[in-house]
Amino acid sequence: MHVPDGFINAPVSAVAGVVAAGAVAVSLRGARRELDERTAPLAGLVAAFVFAVQMLNFPVAAGTSGHLLGGALAAILVGPYTGVLCIAVVLLMQGILFADGGLTALGVNISVMGVVTVVVAYALFRGLVRVLPGGRRSTTAAAFVAALVSVPAAAVAFTLLYAVGGTTDVPIGKVLTAMVGVHVLIGVGEAAITALTVGAVIAVRPDLVHGARGLAAPLKLRVDGELVDAPAAAPAPAAPRSTRKVWATGLVTALVLAGFVSFYASANPDGLEKVAADKGIDEKVEEHGAADSPLADYGVKDVENTRISGGLAGVIGVGVTVAVGSGVFRAVRRRRTPQEPVTTGTRSH
Repeated sequence: MHVPDGFINAPVSAVAGVVAAGAVAVSLRGARRELDERTAPLAGLVAAFVFAVQMLNFPVAAGTSGHLLGGALAAILVGPYTGVLCIAVVLLMQGILFADGGLTALGVNISVMGVVTVVVAYALFRGLVRVLPGGRRSTTAAAFVAALVSVPAAAVAFTLLYAVGGTTDVPIGKVLTAMVGVHVLIGVGEAAITALTVGAVIAVRPDLVHGARGLAAPLKLRVDGELVDAPAAAPAPAAPRSTRKVWATGLVTALVLAGFVSFYASANPDGLEKVAADKGIDEKVEEHGAADSPLADYGVKDVENTRISGGLAGVIGVGVTVAVGSGVFRAVRRRRTPQEPVTTGTRSH
């Protein structure tokens, strides 16, 4: 759903830019409470993983493909404020280096793909985990539903922006129906990827999943034939566990996905591209400001072999994204004052 230049007029794009800048500013402050010494480097890895998986377009309907948006995944893994920053870093790298998503539309893209998906997904996720039984399965199921809903929510957000500032005269009802319809299908893929990833991380290191902290069900005891909550025991001091293995595994996975698996991704246009072509939204699309980038369109300039060119571009993208993201999150972490506690996302029973 990367909106190119020319879909939304300049005034609305500027307002969306202000909204995005405000959301990033709020998220920079909020992320200071979410990040600690262990999770700050992992947040950069989450951004790189989202970048890699976004290269894997999957078919959703005849002639249409979809890809991960990543807002739900990032918010659940590292927290909503940090999640917004993760998606913003990904979109910035894609726009500047790969000419994917318009530069004047960067505010639109951050607002739609970052803010809307994170807010909708995390609010729904937190609501579900409060009513579902604690545990890995419930958390994974909540992640599935949250991710599923976040994608059509982003499609609705784009449609509203188009209704106010669209550069072509297309009936808004047709745009809304087409956008929501195709993005519900894309949402199924988003939900599956998000649930599988969250479930896999919880199985190995639940302490590193922001949305899973404090979600374990209380121990039950049978007293006079009835199950009651066992008295809470004082937690024993836990030795800090290294995140190096998780970080290395995640980075290798992202590199393999972007550098090799991406070659087999669907070449069909994604949901927004398909709707834009079918409904005429793209009549006034503008050439990307970074069209001459040596990595434009996810290929390395002057490398003739398509597979090698795309693979190298993917590897470079993952490397740059993890480097920039890790640097940003380490800087945010260092700015946290001693009075600002780390958000744990605990759950009462």
